[in-house]
Amino acid sequence: MESLVKFVQDEFVTRKDIPEFSAGDTITVYYEIKEGNKTRTQFFKGVVIQRRGSGSSETFTIRKMSGSIGVERIFPINLPALQKIEVNKRGKVRRARIYYFRGLTGKKARIKESRH
Repeated sequence: MESLVKFVQDEFVTRKDIPEFSAGDTITVYYEIKEGNKTRTQFFKGVVIQRRGSGSSETFTIRKMSGSIGVERIFPINLPALQKIEVNKRGKVRRARIYYFRGLTGKKARIKESRH
């Protein structure tokens, strides 16, 4: 049964060319918003907290600060409204899911940039 689900996902879900990114990276996600009959592009720039799942059901969580309030958004990898993803900075973290980042403020919330 699992192989059947995997086969359908591989055959019918269209792959987008997304760059390699992981937890700790700062990325900008451009996505389309439909309001009535108009569409516009909006972007969300923040730090990747986690990547979860695999295949077509994979999602990633981004966190940004809006004023003094933290805002998190979960994006599916194969969201049709997703236009492009830009990797702004590569972060050096030791975890795959950096939930501890939510509790950090000020200078402690900085992530070292990795040199690739």
